[in-house]
Amino acid sequence: MAAQVMNNEGMLLAVLADEDTITGFLLAGVGNVDLRKKRNYLVVDSKTSARQIEQAFKEFAARDDIAVILISQQVAGQIRNVIEAHNRPIPAVLEIPSKDCPYDPNQDSLLTRVKHIAGFN
Repeated sequence: MAAQVMNNEGMLLAVLADEDTITGFLLAGVGNVDLRKKRNYLVVDSKTSARQIEQAFKEFAARDDIAVILISQQVAGQIRNVIEAHNRPIPAVLEIPSKDCPYDPNQDSLLTRVKHIAGFN
C-alpha cells in the first residue's frame, strides 16, 4: 500500500518545531523547498500564532509528497484538537521532544490511540 502512495521522487518529512530543532533537521538534510517555494517545515517561535501552526499542519497533511509530520510536543499542544482529528495513516504524525520541553507520553495523541487500541487504557 505504501508503494502506491510514493511518487518517483520519494516522500518527505515535514517538521513543525522551534528554531533549534528545525536547524538540526535541516542540517541532517530533511529540508525541501519546491518550485512553488513551499517548504516542508515551519519554525515556531513566540510570535507564531496557533492559527499559523494549524494552517501549516493542514497544508502538510494535505500534501501527497509528505509521509510523516514531526511536531514538537510543545507546538502540538497549541493545536491538540487538530492533531487528534487527523485520522489518516499517511502522513503519520509523530510528536517529538524539544530541548526546552521534555517528552510527556501522557500528552502524545498517537501513543494514546495505540494504548486505546491495544486495550491498555
